[in-house]
Order: sequence, then structure tokens, then C-alpha cells
Amino acid sequence: MWHVRLGRMNSLLKAVRESLNGEEKDFTTGSLRGAIALLAIPMILETAMESLFSVVDIFFVARLGDDAVATVGLTESLSTFVFAIAMGLSFATTAFVARRIGEKDPAAAARGAAQSIFIGLVAAVGIGLVGIFFAPELLGLMGASEAVQKNSGYTRISLGGSAAVMLLFLLNAVFRGAGDAVIAMKVLWFGNAINMLLNPCLIFGWGPFPEMGIEGSAVGTLIGRSCAVGYQAWELFGGSGRIRLTWDSMRFDRELMGHIVKPAASGMFQIFVATASWTAMVRIASTFGSEVLAGYTIAIRVVIFSILPSWGLCNAAATLVGQNLGAGKPERAEDSVWEAARYNLWFMGGLSVVFLIFAEAVIGVFTREPVVIAVGADCLRFISAAYVFLSYGMMMEQAFNGAGDTYTPTMVNLACYWILQIPLAWTLAIGMGYGPRGVFSAITVAETSVAIVAVLLFRRGAWKQQKI
Repeated sequence: MWHVRLGRMNSLLKAVRESLNGEEKDFTTGSLRGAIALLAIPMILETAMESLFSVVDIFFVARLGDDAVATVGLTESLSTFVFAIAMGLSFATTAFVARRIGEKDPAAAARGAAQSIFIGLVAAVGIGLVGIFFAPELLGLMGASEAVQKNSGYTRISLGGSAAVMLLFLLNAVFRGAGDAVIAMKVLWFGNAINMLLNPCLIFGWGPFPEMGIEGSAVGTLIGRSCAVGYQAWELFGGSGRIRLTWDSMRFDRELMGHIVKPAASGMFQIFVATASWTAMVRIASTFGSEVLAGYTIAIRVVIFSILPSWGLCNAAATLVGQNLGAGKPERAEDSVWEAARYNLWFMGGLSVVFLIFAEAVIGVFTREPVVIAVGADCLRFISAAYVFLSYGMMMEQAFNGAGDTYTPTMVNLACYWILQIPLAWTLAIGMGYGPRGVFSAITVAETSVAIVAVLLFRRGAWKQQKI
């Protein structure tokens, strides 16, 4: 028995070492379990590092009071357009790069990646300018109190730095599509190390740093992300990854850009539908006061951070889908999704049990306010009750995206979030007087519906014929 356990432990440690050493691997052949492990482990660590930006922010900002936490929550909601464009373009970029890598054409992958970067930068500059000049007005539109609107400097800096967010998402999407998950992971380790150092120093004025309050959090995060982008550029132009950008590949190509824009536009709308729905949830929650909004904001941060390993698994499956379709192996692409979904179910199911039992303790890490803890714990329990369904919904939607079929998950999101979730949340919370629990219940129902619909559509198999 001990020999068996020791053998399993050694196998696990070997898989971890192999996944983190970044050696080139053909993911269209060999063991699926091994391929998932080699991609998923660094991708899980990558996604954890991305969300750590937000968790670090909220951890320190919470010390400044409920209005500061509410400012962070509303600003994140206003970042809907940035994240929608960044993630939508990332879906198309990962799918395009993975398909070309599967076809053994890295030069074409590099040219496509460059066109995605051009699209993202144009959009980011436009959003950044709006944020810089109209931050207080935007917070007002979100229902912010006068006290929260006084913190508009945080919003101005966060939205003004949209280009850093955009490039961070896009360039890591290139690495993921190529199978260079270790590089994407290291980029975010680097950026987060800087953010974790600067955030408290700039907020509270530690050492030689000025005391900037909530604005210090935005500045620290922007510097951290910008440094991470610099690392990405160094890897893409002079590193040892599977894709290398050259000045020739960076030439503007209208035809290729149009080829990428179609799935990217659908992917952007897909994320916009989902994130705009979260924005609507924040807007409804804000009607119940800053304490409720603070509890909701903290709970959502916990939810986002907790499901990061699932996103890592989903991203690994998306890369495997794209590369295996490019290699002409659709059945292997499908098998990789079901295998990854099984692992995702085990993880999310266990996490659901933990949150259902220890919700107050988890929220209590971020705040000592009794009302905020109670609201946050309620929110965490309602959402984690749907984690088993969420594990499959996330996996299926990323599988579609990995195939370049961004249209199908867009329609699923539209139906389940806008047509179902938003009206249901308003009806339960305000129309029927259930308050914040009405909002939380609507989220649970919507996530369950997404999973059921997405699984049924995935089993039909039309995504296997998707061209990109």
C-alpha cells in the first residue's frame, strides 16, 4: 500500500516538475492526462496570479472602509468593456494561434497575434480616455454615493491604464495558444510581486513612499501590470518560446485582421454579456447601501479567486481543442474536454462544501464589519451551491472558444444572463422584497442554466467543423 502511494506521489511530483520546466511538447500526441497536466498546472498558477491583483487590492483597500471597498467594486464593474474586449480578443487569439501551431505553422501564428494586439490597443486607448475625463460621472451612473464619488481618482487611474490590462491578457493568450503556459505563468508572478510590494506602500505611505490612500492601490496595480507587459514583450521578441514576433510579423494586415475580428467580436460580446450582467447585479445590490455592496464585492472577489484553478483547467482544454483540431484530430479534442471536465468537477465540488460550511470565516479575512460579513457569507453560499454546475459550464464554453466557435457560448450567455438572470434578480430582490438574497439566488439559477445548455450543445459536436 505504501509503495503504491509513494509511486503515485512520485508520479505527481514528476508531472509538476515537467509542467514547470517549459520544455517544448507536442500536445497532439501521447497521453491526454499528461497533456492536461503539463498545460493545466502552469495555467492554474497563471490565472491565480492574475486574480491576485484584485485580491491584494481588496485586502489592503478594505482597511480604508466600506466606501473604499464599494469604489473598487463599482470601478471593476465599469471595467466591463476593457475585460470584454481583452478576453474576447484572447479567445480568438488563443484559438487562432493554437490552430496554427497544430498545423505546424508558427510564423502564421505570429502574424495573427500581431493583428490582435493592434485591435486591442486601439480599443484600450479609447476606453482609457473616457475613464480619465469622466470618472466621477461614471461612478454616479453606477449609483455611487457622494462619498464613493470622491474616490474617483482610483477609477480614473484604473480605467486610464486599460492598455496594460489589454496587453497582459492578449500576450498571455498568445503564449497559451502556443502551449507556452510556463511563460504566461512567470509573467504574472513577476507582475504580482511588484504589485504586492507597492500596493501597501503607496496606500499607507510606508517607508519613503507617499501616502496616497485608495489611489495608491490603483497606481501600484498599474505599475505591476505594466512591468509584466514589459516581460511579455521581451519573451515574444527575444525569448525562447514557440512563437517569436519580428518586425515583419508586426506589419498591418487588413485581410488577416478581418479574419480574426469576426470570432473576436463574438467573443467580446460573449464576455460583455456576462460581465454586463455582473454589472447589473452590482447596480441592483447598490440600492441596499454601502455595507451590502461591500459584502457583495468581497464575496465576488473570493468566488473569482477560488475558481481560478478551474479556469486553468478550462484554458488547458481550450489549447488542446485548438491544437488537435489543427492537427486533424477532432475526437482527441473532444476527449480532452471530457477528461478535463472530470477533474474540474472534483475540485469545484470540494470547494463548494468548504464555502457552504465556512463562509463567515472566509469573508472575515477581509473585514470585521458584522453586516458586511453576513451579506458576504450569504452571497458566497448561494453562488458556491452552483459550483458543481459551474464546473461544467465553464469547461464547455472554453472548449467552444478553443475551437474558434465564439458564437455558441455568446448565445448561451445572452439567454441565461440577460434574459433570465437580470430580470429574475430585480424581481426577487426589489419586486418581491427578498433584498440581497434575491440577487444571489438569481446568480445561482443562471449559472446552473448555463451549464445545462452548454453541455447539451457541446454534445451535438458542431464545433468540430469550425474554421478559423
